[in-house]
Amino acid sequence: MTVRRSGTAATSDSWPALPYEAWGDTCQTLHLWSQIVGKVRTAQTPWTNHSWHVVLYVTPRGLTTGPIPHGQRSFQIDLDLLDHEGRISTSDGAQEVIRLGPRSVASFYGDLMGRLAMVDCPVVIHPLPNEVEDPVPFDQDLAHASYDAAAVHRFCVALNSVHRVFTEFRARFLGKCSPVHFFWGSFDLAVTRFSGRIAPAHPGGVPNLPDWITREAYSHEVSSCGFWPGNESVPPLFYAYAYPTPEGFDGAPVGPADAFFHEELGEYVLPYDAIRSAASPEETLMEFLQSTYEAAADLGGWDRDALEFTPPPETARRPR
Repeated sequence: MTVRRSGTAATSDSWPALPYEAWGDTCQTLHLWSQIVGKVRTAQTPWTNHSWHVVLYVTPRGLTTGPIPHGQRSFQIDLDLLDHEGRISTSDGAQEVIRLGPRSVASFYGDLMGRLAMVDCPVVIHPLPNEVEDPVPFDQDLAHASYDAAAVHRFCVALNSVHRVFTEFRARFLGKCSPVHFFWGSFDLAVTRFSGRIAPAHPGGVPNLPDWITREAYSHEVSSCGFWPGNESVPPLFYAYAYPTPEGFDGAPVGPADAFFHEELGEYVLPYDAIRSAASPEETLMEFLQSTYEAAADLGGWDRDALEFTPPPETARRPR
């Protein structure tokens, strides 16, 4: 017998509506909570190239840090966006649960730090958000306190759908490539391919992020794509860019028809709603990912024969 917990009913809509205006306050609160969780991982994890050590990962139920070292033990923080719980689990069996609901960033911060101490995994983080305008210290932020559980559930479903396609896209590359991972600073799911060549120094300028971190992240040539839930002025979208941007990239023939080069953002974008309305959302998204990568690689002179990979057929995955 299959037992379903509260809030986990299956949905036939794997690409649910995510209008930012309907859940913007909740999205901002969740963004800041994810920053707190991400900073805990950052504080305890050895530095990995391109800041890959700071990220969160998608799970069927939300987001996780994965194992975090703490002395001779390890712990993990999970944000369950279906049952609306934050869970701290340790390698010796301790567990603490945090309620996810309408509560301030300051309340979440205090609760998380207190419960980490209760399981003997105290962590000290820099309590100021990154990559946001006019940041307020976490322990002082009483303004962000919204939580629409249904909207958060839809966001979790969308993350899993995007993750499936991004994982398939990542599998087509033989060269250096990031995992499919979630950056809590910008609050987006991304995957990045590398040409193998060193890039010119990045100019930096990301709000409330040291320039040296940005320069290390873009130390080598990249073609990157991602999913972002949007903000007050930009609807949820998929994006794709190259660094450095090769000449002619902004006029390259990319698909599908709804994709376009966003001059202000400096990257190609595809509205999330265009995927929702497509006959095959997965194939349409893959067209965007592949065509924008090809534009970056061809115009940038990448050695595509050496970098790309054709996975074995579906039949190779079946038991023998």
